[in-house]
Amino acid sequence: MNPILYEIPAVLETERLLLRRPESGDGKAVNDAVKASIQELRPWMPFAQRIPTVEDSEINCREAYSSFINRVNLRYLLFHKETNAFIGSSGFHNIDWNVPKCEIGYWIHTTYSGYGYMTEAVNKLTQFALSDLKCQRVEIRCEAKNLKSRAIPEKLEFALEGILRNDDLSADGQHLTDTCIYAKT
Repeated sequence: MNPILYEIPAVLETERLLLRRPESGDGKAVNDAVKASIQELRPWMPFAQRIPTVEDSEINCREAYSSFINRVNLRYLLFHKETNAFIGSSGFHNIDWNVPKCEIGYWIHTTYSGYGYMTEAVNKLTQFALSDLKCQRVEIRCEAKNLKSRAIPEKLEFALEGILRNDDLSADGQHLTDTCIYAKT
């Protein structure tokens, strides 16, 4: 079946969070979070090498919406249920609908780090991928030195399948890094 025909909910829910696909107008909240978190994001995220403008973030959200509708990537923005505060972003990329399999990526607003929100969101996405999307494989890839990012798949009992040495460039493009590959099947 053509993936464009898959019914994928615009909103997923956990105990404390609403995961919602990006919409027009979300750029300001995303931009505020990136600016507030730039020092923590910069070592790991290529998009955080410079502070984006609100317009840059709005364009990014609209492109994410388009990718969601076209089933290329399925990005969700995370909002706290009680306060509606924007917490971060997560979702599926590198989707191969033929297998099917996907990779989960994520980043969090620094203010909300350390409270288990991202682990809660990634757990929901993993369950959704394995049950609803019928994925045979869900991966999380992260830089070996990014211990906070690695803690999430480890808490969720993903298997560390290997560490690829000199696999990628650092977020700033200055040196080679090792990539951890975690998976659930």
